[in-house]
Amino acid sequence: MSDVSPDAFIDLAGITKRYAGVTALDGVDFTVNHGEAVCLAGENGSGKSTLIKIISGVEQATEGTIRIGGDAQPVLNPRISAAAGVMVIFQDFSLFPNLTIYENIAFSTQLTGGKRLFERGKARKVAQEALDRVGVKIDLDARVEDLPVAHKQLVAICRALASKARLIIMDEPTTALTEKEVSALLGIIRRLKEDGVAVIFVSHKLAEVLEVSEKVVVLRNGKKVAEGPASEFDTKSLTRHMTGRDVAEARPSPVIADAQTLMSVRDLSKDGSFDNINFELMSGEVLGITGLLGSGRTSLAKALFGLIAPDQGTITVDGNPVPIGDPVAASHARIGYVPEDRLTEGLFLSQSIVRNVAIGRLDEHTSSAGFLNMGGLVAEAADWLKRLKVKAPDIEAPVQSLSGGNQQRVALARWLSRTPRVLILNGPSVGVDVGSKADIHDIIRELANEGIGIIVISDDLPELLATCHRILVMREGKITDELAGGVATEEKLAHSLAS
Repeated sequence: MSDVSPDAFIDLAGITKRYAGVTALDGVDFTVNHGEAVCLAGENGSGKSTLIKIISGVEQATEGTIRIGGDAQPVLNPRISAAAGVMVIFQDFSLFPNLTIYENIAFSTQLTGGKRLFERGKARKVAQEALDRVGVKIDLDARVEDLPVAHKQLVAICRALASKARLIIMDEPTTALTEKEVSALLGIIRRLKEDGVAVIFVSHKLAEVLEVSEKVVVLRNGKKVAEGPASEFDTKSLTRHMTGRDVAEARPSPVIADAQTLMSVRDLSKDGSFDNINFELMSGEVLGITGLLGSGRTSLAKALFGLIAPDQGTITVDGNPVPIGDPVAASHARIGYVPEDRLTEGLFLSQSIVRNVAIGRLDEHTSSAGFLNMGGLVAEAADWLKRLKVKAPDIEAPVQSLSGGNQQRVALARWLSRTPRVLILNGPSVGVDVGSKADIHDIIRELANEGIGIIVISDDLPELLATCHRILVMREGKITDELAGGVATEEKLAHSLAS
């Protein structure tokens, strides 16, 4: 083993992890110094999650050595790792929704203190000290289930600090945050670093982590392929290291000049969600709808597919009225909807990949006698999986075994098999690695070129610019601006969102 730096809090040398003959990590060296922020980058399946599990003691390395705080750890488990100051904040934050903020923050400290009864006064003091440390003021008695996502994340950070965290690992920390909330989070991270707390970022939003990280480590296919100061990387070079290829920046092709109107939305309103929404979607057009959290963009997306019943307004497709508040009618009108939360709303996780696609075509493969033509159904579904380049060793495997990018393609394949006229994509690349994100954007542009009208709901500004012909900006339930995708810039779009 090489000499360990006296500044190193985490030092991993030659870490290898094998699962039943599959090598997830291959001889990886990884160090994190006290008060250092490290960006751990890589596509889904690169080994990032496995490395984090080994550091946190959830998984045992097949080979290699681990030191935490200078002490060798021949056997590491979650209790030992946490006692050494390693805390992981997962995407779901793992909070108790029915408990208050102070109860969530102080709960683990009461457990480790061996207390038989929960001491509320002491718990409130511990929680307040953690909140003061990050410079945040939140009502200690508020229930976590009533908090916005950004505040839930702050509670998770404070819980880690209350447990005397020396290293906080953040898994996709900015996925559901607005630009303003991301800026506030990065400020908190800087404050933690000044206090000597180290941070590992795992994120697909590369520009953000580069802004706050001192060092970047890139994994690809289980191996470390790049490491260096963050100042030596930009999003383009980082993408190349992650994917092994150059991912070109692209813009959508122009909409056909005499394209017909596919969807027309008039005076659509829902009390407390959105008000007086009017727009048209042309054949072959990608229309972006963006706004900060609470702007009404997701409620509007659901209303267009009938999942929310508007109080008033009309929707037509190809000139034919679509009953509002009726998803079956929307589906019959050939409107498709891929939700943002594909894990709970978009996929049957325990079912096979091919069945997740085929379920959208059961009627078309059922005979008049009621018999299902399984052969034709599976063959058609398999063809869509092939067309969208879903990477799966076996299409009969459960869809939960796929990476985020491939799960999104499966959700797309289900709707594309129904030949939609209008396709609504809510957060099409949320939680998707950079390579898959570029592929999904290519698919969106290809579908538009085939004449499908696509609505992209997103707060990812580069995504909107890469795919959309027009972008509508929403604020407080109303459309406040419209930008042409071909001439819009990230700065103009950010200004429109903030103004």
